[in-house]
Amino acid sequence: MAKQALQTVTVTRAQTLPAERRLIIALAGNPNAGKTTLFNALTGMRQKVANYPGVTVERKEGVLMLGSERARLIDLPGLYSLNANSVDEEIARDALTGKIPQLPAPDCIVAVVDATNLDRNLYLFTQLVEYGIPIVVALTMIDEAEARETEIDAVKLSSYLKVPVVGVVAGKRRGLEELAGAIESALGRAPHAFADFPFMNNDEEEAGNGNASILARYSWISDVVQESVKTRQSTGRVFSEKLDGVLTHKVFGLLILAGILLFVFQTIFSWAQLPMDLLDSVFGAMQDTVRNALPPGLLNDLLANGVIAGVGGVMIFLPQIVLLFLFISILEDTGYMARAAFLLDRLMSKVGLHGKAFVPLMSSFACAIPGVMATRTIENPKDRLATIMIAPFMSCSARLPVYTLMVGAFFTGQYVFGFVSVGAVLILSMYVLGVIAAIIVAFILKRTILKGPTPPLLMELPPYRMPNFKVAFINVFQRAGMFVKRAGTVILAISIILWALANFPRPPQAEAAAPVIAERQIESANQSADEKQKQIDTEAAAEQLRYSLAGRMGKTIEPVIAPLGYDWKIGIGLISSFAARETFVSTMSILYNVGKDEGATSESLLQAMRDAKRDDGSPVWTPLLALTTMMFYLLAFQCMSTFATVRRETNSWGWTFFMVGYMTALAYVVTFLVYQGGKLFGF
Repeated sequence: MAKQALQTVTVTRAQTLPAERRLIIALAGNPNAGKTTLFNALTGMRQKVANYPGVTVERKEGVLMLGSERARLIDLPGLYSLNANSVDEEIARDALTGKIPQLPAPDCIVAVVDATNLDRNLYLFTQLVEYGIPIVVALTMIDEAEARETEIDAVKLSSYLKVPVVGVVAGKRRGLEELAGAIESALGRAPHAFADFPFMNNDEEEAGNGNASILARYSWISDVVQESVKTRQSTGRVFSEKLDGVLTHKVFGLLILAGILLFVFQTIFSWAQLPMDLLDSVFGAMQDTVRNALPPGLLNDLLANGVIAGVGGVMIFLPQIVLLFLFISILEDTGYMARAAFLLDRLMSKVGLHGKAFVPLMSSFACAIPGVMATRTIENPKDRLATIMIAPFMSCSARLPVYTLMVGAFFTGQYVFGFVSVGAVLILSMYVLGVIAAIIVAFILKRTILKGPTPPLLMELPPYRMPNFKVAFINVFQRAGMFVKRAGTVILAISIILWALANFPRPPQAEAAAPVIAERQIESANQSADEKQKQIDTEAAAEQLRYSLAGRMGKTIEPVIAPLGYDWKIGIGLISSFAARETFVSTMSILYNVGKDEGATSESLLQAMRDAKRDDGSPVWTPLLALTTMMFYLLAFQCMSTFATVRRETNSWGWTFFMVGYMTALAYVVTFLVYQGGKLFGF
């Protein structure tokens, strides 16, 4: 049978398809119908992920083997109908009609239908038949239907639908060969005419009587289900309802959610630490190798401190991203993620956000990059964009070195009530302030430029299932690859630009002048040769920064940042922080002549900041300035990897620069008010 069908396919292609075009098979189905699991089972690792042209909706394509034929399998967005009221529906419709560039109309549609919920899933099928494309129904989750004591007569169902119906359990690869054979057979057969289905009434459609058409479809679906399905009393459904009574409870549900999130993020931070340290050491070893392999000079410095340090400073967050997406995939597979969105919808809707915005915002506490990427679960474009616009307000781990530096310099050894550290209170306050800022900005955005009705949470609570770890790992592998590809290229380019700004132009006779200056400063000091060389190198680096374009930019912006209490050196720190916020620490170490490798807890750097003086002899740094600097770094947009990710996810330079502009303006205004207000009150 399969061999005969394959021969039919070959003849059909020779007659109707160009020799260079492969067959195209489209997967279409409702969310939570098992479409992604089926796609992964059919394609394995022979797949790729990209975006549809001009939009941020994800496009997944893989290779489906039909005998010796390699077909393109397209995974259409999950949707409930093809009425084109959303971007996903428009894309699915355009894909089915061949209106997407480089993607002809499919030669066959695989309608993915959840066997445990035929009544809802078959509505999409009634729309797919209108496109006149051969269809095969993949009846997924038949094992769950059997566990619920639901019997589906596939032969009778096929006779009503007038298309092949194949039961599959994708996770166990059950029915996949039969499905491939049914697709081969369908490719050589003309689709049924619209008139074959009783719910097709062209007069009502032309008259605009859409409600009558919908009722006719559901009436037909009801008749089909009644004739094809037999259901007995199921204890599984009763158990699911009882579990929902606890997990979606307005009090206990929130406590359970808080516990799960605490476990997830604590695990991310603890489990990711070792691989992050390993990656850090790998990039450090790469820097040392380059420094030792090449003679001292600009090329050495570019590769070691520009390329490797710039890219490595972002790639070390990859373990956190991998773990985060692994947990998200598992929570989605089990059906719990939908319950979490349902629980938090009431709170999020008060500021105009969708309940699904909660997960991306929580993810951003680890890093804004996975948080921004996680907004893909939000269907409405305005709700998704609003969530992206506020995600960077969550205090990510890159801000901690700056917080630690400020607390260590001016708030160490201070306590509230005699036992609560002031530093801990300040850092916690930064996290809380970030959440408050996000809520206020979201409230404003959703009532102005992203104005729209409070989004209703219309979502299905899928049945509880055991997670498919193979699917989870495939998803994680894809996300990790996308992060490296999307962020890495832009990060590399910007790292080189920032390196150039800090290294050009070169001061006159820099190689000779810097050591002379350094030795004059330390000639009477009792230091070892290594300490003297470190001091010389540090002074040379500081001299280079002062003379460089970055130093001149710091001098240029000094009048603008002076009302915030900042001098030109801090200005350079602000500029360099666009590479990554934590680079502020190394920049201050260079400018205060304590060595660029000193960390945020280095006593030499802390003391140098305390001792720094302005031209009039007053201290540069004060507790008030340290506090406002923490606030500035909380509110300002200073992360090139997030910049690259937002550009990719929004597919818009306009929205990306809008984010940079409004966050920087907000940071400036708040910092100005707090600093000047603090001075007014004697702080």
